[in-house]
Amino acid sequence: MSLTITAILLGIVEGLTEFLPVSSTGHLILATRLFGYDSSQWATFNIVIQLGAILAVIVQFWRTFWAVGMGLFKLNPTSIRFVRNVLLAFVPSAVLGLLFNNYIEGLLGEPAVVAWALILGGIAILGIEKVAKPGPLTGVSELPAVKCLGVGLAQCLAMVPGVSRSGATIMGALSMGIERRTAAEFSFFLAVPTMIGATTLELLKHHEDLMAGTGPVGWDEIGIGFVVSFVVALVVIKAFMAFVSRSGFAPFAWYRIVAGALALFLLSQA
Repeated sequence: MSLTITAILLGIVEGLTEFLPVSSTGHLILATRLFGYDSSQWATFNIVIQLGAILAVIVQFWRTFWAVGMGLFKLNPTSIRFVRNVLLAFVPSAVLGLLFNNYIEGLLGEPAVVAWALILGGIAILGIEKVAKPGPLTGVSELPAVKCLGVGLAQCLAMVPGVSRSGATIMGALSMGIERRTAAEFSFFLAVPTMIGATTLELLKHHEDLMAGTGPVGWDEIGIGFVVSFVVALVVIKAFMAFVSRSGFAPFAWYRIVAGALALFLLSQA
């Protein structure tokens, strides 16, 4: 399979899974291995194209970001609380990400870790869905600071590939009584600084290889993956919000369990 076709397919995978509680990184690692490549050689590609999906969030919620930005200039309390809450949730993963970056990168080449994380994460989602008692619908800016910090700590679990960043943050929010739609929106907004930070760190570490073109994956493939993930994610975000408001997260949990079990089977046959 050519690198261009692989980049397109992985861009589709990223766009479909970034904001679903099924782990986009985990799916990218498994897909890369199933396509016959060394997952570790595509690690930078897999992280950087996530910015395409993040751009989709900014486009989808541009009115919110615009209102918050304008509000900050006017020292609007609601805008200030919005930024405070997102930053509070961002800090834990930023600190731990810097401290354990090398260990995390090592896990990115382990498909078996992804498969088990998918299964265990699916079981966890089923349990949380059953016992969680979501509160009333409210805006992200109205969430208490302590709950936002709790969501940020939950996000740290997603450093293990296969756990799912969106899954960890949404389930963490539900566990603290945050309503489903608010939990999903908060996960979207939190993705912006989190993925920008992760991508920046990855580019700083590997920019020499990318600029020199010494690696198997270059800027052309990254650009293609970025554009494809942006387009696909733009469609998925709206559909996901409508789906979870109607059906909850249990279908994604069962999908994770089946996908993880199938991945373990396929890996055992390799």
